[in-house]
Amino acid sequence: MITTANIAEIRAQVKQWHMQGDTIAFVPTMGNLHKGHITLVTEALKRADHVVVSIFVNPMQFGQNEDLDAYPRTLQADSEALVAAGAELLFTPTPDIIYPKGLAQQTFVEVPHIGDEFCGASRPGHFRGVATIVCKLFNIVQADIAVFGRKDYQQLMVITAMAEDLSLPIEIVGIDTIREASGLAMSSRNGYLTTEQKHQAATIKRTMDAAAQHVMDGKTITESEAVAADMLTQAGFKIDYFSIRNAANLAIATADDKHLVILAAAYLGNTRLIDNLTFQR
Repeated sequence: MITTANIAEIRAQVKQWHMQGDTIAFVPTMGNLHKGHITLVTEALKRADHVVVSIFVNPMQFGQNEDLDAYPRTLQADSEALVAAGAELLFTPTPDIIYPKGLAQQTFVEVPHIGDEFCGASRPGHFRGVATIVCKLFNIVQADIAVFGRKDYQQLMVITAMAEDLSLPIEIVGIDTIREASGLAMSSRNGYLTTEQKHQAATIKRTMDAAAQHVMDGKTITESEAVAADMLTQAGFKIDYFSIRNAANLAIATADDKHLVILAAAYLGNTRLIDNLTFQR
């Protein structure tokens, strides 16, 4: 696997592959890779001839009092896992390479409406940072396909809207959430949890399952959300949001909407966990 922080080297290698008639898939990450990330690489290899991965802890998407400095950097272990998974090119830029003029002078990308609620409301500026870095990475790598996990459902919708609105020549592919045996969605932030908290954290998936079943059984969305909030509170969570929305656009769900998504975010101790569940009624 080629590892480089040099933009020109990334573009030269991708150009060479394209001149051979090959297709390229791209998996952007912030490192500290787990099985969910590796699954994205595996799925990317099913869709393209070559896979490019980036590891960049993006300061633009971290707000004040968030864990930018504490975010785990595990490049050696990540590299070994990517080699084993079949990735061929790893891009490891520094903030000086990505934002040479500094964040204050950096042109940014912002996706309206979809990014305003939920994580967008709880973490002001977060999705501006996400959309900006992903757009920039798309322009650097120039892949044919980009692969993301559906665990960050709202993020995937923001990125998809950005690519469509800016007419970017790349296909966005979402891959189902990878979960631990308990049902807990795999996440780098799970590393902040104690063993006891990891058992507690599995309550999020059970709560979403119960809420979906309540809706399918004919209960109103408001009733289902209230029962779920009570379940999470009793389990020791501090709820950020728990909402059942139209899965296509995150609008408030109406009685006619059949394809729904549950979006959940809650704190367990100091760790903020997010998850989602799509279902039909």
